[in-house]
Amino acid sequence: MARFTLRQLEYFVAVADHTTITAAARHCGASPAGLSEAISNLERCLGVDLLIRHRARGVALTPAGVRFAAGARPLLAEADDLEAVTRADGAVVAGRLAMACYTSLVPFLLPALLDEFALRHPKLQVDLVEGSHDELRPLLVGGACEIGLLYENGIGADLEYTVVQACRPYVILPADHRLASRNEVALADLVAEPLITFEVPPSADCARQIVADTGLEHVPGHRTTNIEMVRCLVARGLGWAIMVQRWPSAISYEGRPLVSRPIADPVDEFRVAVAWPVGTRQRRRATAVADFCRETFGVVGSTYS
Repeated sequence: MARFTLRQLEYFVAVADHTTITAAARHCGASPAGLSEAISNLERCLGVDLLIRHRARGVALTPAGVRFAAGARPLLAEADDLEAVTRADGAVVAGRLAMACYTSLVPFLLPALLDEFALRHPKLQVDLVEGSHDELRPLLVGGACEIGLLYENGIGADLEYTVVQACRPYVILPADHRLASRNEVALADLVAEPLITFEVPPSADCARQIVADTGLEHVPGHRTTNIEMVRCLVARGLGWAIMVQRWPSAISYEGRPLVSRPIADPVDEFRVAVAWPVGTRQRRRATAVADFCRETFGVVGSTYS
């Protein structure tokens, strides 16, 4: 039998997440001295150093600490699952779910999840983490987040996934653009004008690749990490952009008109997926989220790895 406790695991994972003893203790509702002693006892129990303690500079995980944190997270999640299932009846989805979501998908997909899904499963708390694919993948692989909503083309080989939505990219133009009256727009008619890009991976690379796949070269335009800024710049006539998700309004954040037009060239769909680490068991709460996403966002998907 293991000689360490769930409390020690909780404290250690908190230190791994917060990088200082003080911040981890605050998160756990413990004293810094008590938390530090618990982790020292854990290290003695295991016979290895898990942390490198820097005076006045927080802590860093040793290689053994990185491995231990990766194994501790699913154990804590299983314990949380066990407690939630025991307290509830067998049919209730309960507990806490840490969920990653690509930043530009958040305003389109997460409101329904945090509202309608929450009404169905009031005993489950969803903790949301937003970011780029580069920021979110390590959180999923390392177990800090149990599942994530990402674009398929940025998932990587270390995650399994199930597709929940498919969207075809389109272009946005200022309302008075010379091509605004067309039913669809060929990219060759736009590449001489600045391409405004949303610079949160993988969006910008995908937009540029869509143009490159036609054998054309685009004129670089403004770059921004704010998706609404992209629409504002286009509405002001400073360029054009390639988008994926559909806005409910043809008005920019400033109140200026925009037009959306299909791309005449052959363009692959962008697929949104619920992802989780390869080889891990998807828990009932994560399955409930994936099922809700497929039902709500429109695709009956298969699982990929």
